[in-house]
Formats: sequence, C-alpha cells, structure tokens
Amino acid sequence: MLKPVSPKARIFWPVLGSVFAADFITKRLVVMEISPAHVPHPVIGDFFRLTLAYNRDAAMGLSLGQYSRVGFAVTAAIILVVLAAVYRGTPETSRAPVIAIALVAAGALGNLTDRLTSSLGVIDFIDIGIGDTRFYTFNVADSAITCGAILLALLSLKGERETKRHVSEGRIQKET
Repeated sequence: MLKPVSPKARIFWPVLGSVFAADFITKRLVVMEISPAHVPHPVIGDFFRLTLAYNRDAAMGLSLGQYSRVGFAVTAAIILVVLAAVYRGTPETSRAPVIAIALVAAGALGNLTDRLTSSLGVIDFIDIGIGDTRFYTFNVADSAITCGAILLALLSLKGERETKRHVSEGRIQKET
C-alpha cells in the first residue's frame, strides 16, 4: 500500500522540480540560441540583456583557483545534505520554510548539475545593468538560491521576534 504524501512534500517537490526544470531548460536554450559566449543580446534596451557566460567560480567571483569545480561541487552536495536534514525537521504544516528550502535546494542542484556535466562551468545568462555598470551575470538557479535564502532569513528574524515576544509575555520561561 502506498504511503500518503505529506503536506510539506506536496509543496516541496513541485517547487524544487519546477525551479530545477526552469533552470535546466533556460540554460540549454541559451547555449543553443545565443552563442557565442560574452555577446550581449538586448531584451529591454541596455538594462536587461541575455549574455551567455560560463562561470567556473562561485557567486560574485569567489574562486578556489584550479579547485573551483571540485570544491564548489562538493560544497553544493554538502549543502543539499544539510537542506535535506532541515527539510526533514520542518513541521508537516509549514509552508514558507518548505518553499524557501525547495528554492535553495533547486538552485544548488541546478548549478551542481552544470559543474558535473561541463568543465566550462556554470551557465549564466541574465545580464542586468546600465552601460558599463553591470551586476554579475546570473541564472535561474542563482535567483532561486537568493530568494530562498532571503525568505529563510526573514522567517528566522520573524521567529526570533515571536520568541522574544512570548518570553516578554511570560509564555516561555527564561532559562536561569
């Protein structure tokens, strides 16, 4: 007999799967349609462009030199294991934390897939800026990681405020 799907799994797996699929598909389309690398293709003037780039390093130029591919692949795998443990510890009725975990996990999995399948590096293509003032080129996976991390941070801050409020109202006794 099949085990029923938990409420948090009904949220987690569709978010993870759809973000991973969007990342994977957009990267493949960009490689097929806007090669060669480093040639900007304006979408909204100079502000939003598609520019194929391969990043052997990590976000914002963080590098481990010749060990970047292996080092960041191992880091992503460790992060996925940690996220799995956090997911398992999340209450069944949680929604926002599960979405945040799924976003970060999907992004980590997307970039890990690139590192494992290509020696060129992670495929980046979203290019935002004005003139020579540009943000780092990024991808759907990077966006998911950033949004998930921000959501987790906001939830953590909210949790701390609620705990402090409960302590001040006497609902939770302070440890002595």
